[in-house]
Amino acid sequence: MTLKILIACGGTGGHLFPGIAVAEALRARGHETLALISEKDIDALASKGYSHLNFKSLPAVGMPRKKLSPAMLKFVFRYFATVKECKKIARQFGADAVIGMGGFTSLPPVAAGKKIGAKAFVHDSNAVPGKSNRRTATYCNEVLLGFEEASKFFSGSKTAVVGTPVRPEMDALPDREAAAANFQLDPSKKTVLIIGGSQGARGVNLAVVEALPALRDAGVQVLHFTGPKEYDATKIRYDRVPGGAGSHFLAPFCSDMPAAYAAAHLVVARSGASTLAELSYLGLPSVLVPYPYAADNHQMRNAEVFSKKEAAVLAPEDTLVGGRLAEILISLFEDEAKLAKLSTNSRNLSHRDAAGAIAERIEKACV
Repeated sequence: MTLKILIACGGTGGHLFPGIAVAEALRARGHETLALISEKDIDALASKGYSHLNFKSLPAVGMPRKKLSPAMLKFVFRYFATVKECKKIARQFGADAVIGMGGFTSLPPVAAGKKIGAKAFVHDSNAVPGKSNRRTATYCNEVLLGFEEASKFFSGSKTAVVGTPVRPEMDALPDREAAAANFQLDPSKKTVLIIGGSQGARGVNLAVVEALPALRDAGVQVLHFTGPKEYDATKIRYDRVPGGAGSHFLAPFCSDMPAAYAAAHLVVARSGASTLAELSYLGLPSVLVPYPYAADNHQMRNAEVFSKKEAAVLAPEDTLVGGRLAEILISLFEDEAKLAKLSTNSRNLSHRDAAGAIAERIEKACV
């Protein structure tokens, strides 16, 4: 039986890439998919690498924090307009099921799908789910979770822990020498990968620049993706490092994450759920710097899950002063046993076929 599934994803790479993974898993099972993304630049940029998939952008907006405000009136108008548009899309597509991958792009399509009689699902990747996902869950046949810790927030819903999907290309990493060459780096040197998420991370970027002299002197090279908005300012800071920044590759965005991961011995990253899923899937040791302003402090909760299992080192952003990041990284590079333990424990947290598990739940509901 061939199914038609709408996948509402986008807004950030943390929603888009898992949605793409689910689309790939469903297509491999013979089903047809249409991915609904936001109008944000990051969605357009990231989706370009998947021309074989079908995408459509929607003018959704996030709910403002102040209920009594002009912004709330705009949200209500846009919400109902988007639900109406989603109902039209779902009918024209002939959707059998709709799954939201979380965030502000999920609620209108899932609500619309439920209204036309399609099976409805939402996936929440985080240890603490966002308010949007909690609302979306009220329309759903089942809530699919990345972390067991999130289940208590959906007490009124049927839930299943499936993990967070990773992109299929994570199964085809190049060897380290080829990966290093891709970024003009030396494959024989210890390499730290810096990723701040699709929006970049100013605090992380500043900490890395401060750490550069010590990393250079320790023979550690840096593969650093700043985020598009942070690139120019970070490059200026690199150019001003006394004595030079050492061996490095600096860019605003990475279009080849498999190569970046393959080149890395250690990763510094925010603790968005999608990033954590990829790190654990690949068994990469990491230093996690949670985004301090994330809703409900969910990135800290995500990082705490990994830290408690000794699968990562937790380093809150406000502690990375006075060269502290360099101290952490150099200490880890000097302790191969600790790196190996982090790697093993990280891999042990991975759900190896999360996308396949989600596809299977959808199939069972539609039969």
